[in-house]
Amino acid sequence: MLVPLSPGWAVVASMLAWTAIGVLTGLAGSRLPDGAIDHDSWLTRIRPFEDGGRMYQRRLHLNRWKDRLPEAGALFPGGRSKRHLPGRDDQSLVVFAMETRRAELVHWANLFAGPVFVIWCPPAIAAVMVCFGVSAHAPFICVQRSNRAHIGRVLDARRRRGAHPSE
Repeated sequence: MLVPLSPGWAVVASMLAWTAIGVLTGLAGSRLPDGAIDHDSWLTRIRPFEDGGRMYQRRLHLNRWKDRLPEAGALFPGGRSKRHLPGRDDQSLVVFAMETRRAELVHWANLFAGPVFVIWCPPAIAAVMVCFGVSAHAPFICVQRSNRAHIGRVLDARRRRGAHPSE
């Protein structure tokens, strides 16, 4: 610990820090330009083991619980909710996929913030905070990746069929 706090104060500071981290990463994510999220990066690219997103349903039974997660995509100005597709045409799906990348990046940023808690938390509390970060944000990351992979499969199938981009 660089800034030693008693366990009680470490928990209070951690609750405030998680709140601040969530707000700041959400705000930063809402301001990402479309050019930063219109393509996958090394972090957001769907991997072969994800089986086009189907792995999340098979292993985690995602469709049973994903609708119970809170949705705060529209919390900041210019943000968009990911609760429902904005449309079924190709352009709407592309925009929705961009929003899933934005949300995924925000949740990764939150999850990666976990080690910051070693600054003021005793080791046991720091470990709990890191575990909290993983357990609180991994489900959101899985949902975003699953949704984006599904959209990718739909768009690929349309391209193979020769469907027009506006359909």
